[in-house]
Amino acid sequence: MSVDADQSAPAARDCLAGAAREAGALALTFFRHGAATSARINTKAGGSLVTEADLAADALLKARLGEAFPEAGWLSEETVDDSDRLARRALIIVDPIDGTRAFVGGDPRWAISAALVIDGRPVAGVVHAPALGETYAAARGAGAEVNGAPLFASAPVDQRRLTAAGPKPILQAMGTKLGATVEIAPRVPSLAYRLCLAARGAIHFAVAAGNSHDWDVAAADLLLEEAGACLVDASGERLTYNRPDVRRGPLLATPDALAPRLLDVFRAATGAGA
Repeated sequence: MSVDADQSAPAARDCLAGAAREAGALALTFFRHGAATSARINTKAGGSLVTEADLAADALLKARLGEAFPEAGWLSEETVDDSDRLARRALIIVDPIDGTRAFVGGDPRWAISAALVIDGRPVAGVVHAPALGETYAAARGAGAEVNGAPLFASAPVDQRRLTAAGPKPILQAMGTKLGATVEIAPRVPSLAYRLCLAARGAIHFAVAAGNSHDWDVAAADLLLEEAGACLVDASGERLTYNRPDVRRGPLLATPDALAPRLLDVFRAATGAGA
C-alpha cells in the first residue's frame, strides 16, 4: 500500500484496524477476565512486565503491517529500535499490549495501539480494546469513530465542574489553580485507552505523567485531533514523531475549546516548561 497519497489514509486506517483485531484475538487466547493470564511472564529492564502474548501480538503486527507498508519504518515497545527508521518518511508505531499489568491481572482495560506516521504526524490510527469490544479508529481528514460511531470530544457546559483521568496529584493541583471541581475518573491502566476516553467525550480532559513513549500515544493522538481535541506537551504544540528519543514529558489531552484555559495550569501543576 502506498503511503504517499492523502487519500490512502482511510485505507491505511482499515488496514491497521484489521491487523489490530487479529492481534487482539490472539492476545485474548491468553487473557482471563478477573484472573491471572495463562501467558508466560517476564520482567524487562526497569521492572515492566512482558508476556508471551505481548511478543506474539508484536510479531503478528510486524508481519501484517510490514507487508502492507513496505516503505515504512517500524517502532514498537517490544522490538529493538532500529535507527534506520529515522531516514524514512513513513513509520509504523505500535504497542502490542498497552496496559500489560492490567492484562496480566485480568483487568479488561488494555489495548492494542497502532499508527501510521508520515512526515512526523499520524495519518491513521487505531486503538483496539479487545476485552471491552471497542475499536477506536481515525484517518486524517476523515474523522474518528468507535465501533463505527463518530467520536466527538466534549467541552463542559459548566467550566467550574470538570471530569478528568490521570495522576491524581496533578489533576488536583490543576483543579485548585482553575478554581474548579475536578472529578477524577478511576485509574485507567492503558494510557492509549485513557486518551480515547477524552476523544469520545467520556471525560473532559486527560493527563499523562512524564513517563510515556511514542507507542503509547501516537494512535490516540490522531483520534483526539479528528474528534476536535489535541494532545500537547508543555509547549502547547502538537507532537511530532519519528525522533531519536521516543520518551515524552507530561502530556495534556483536551478539547480544542478548553486548551487555552487548561494549558497554563497544566504547566504549573506538572512543573513542565519551568
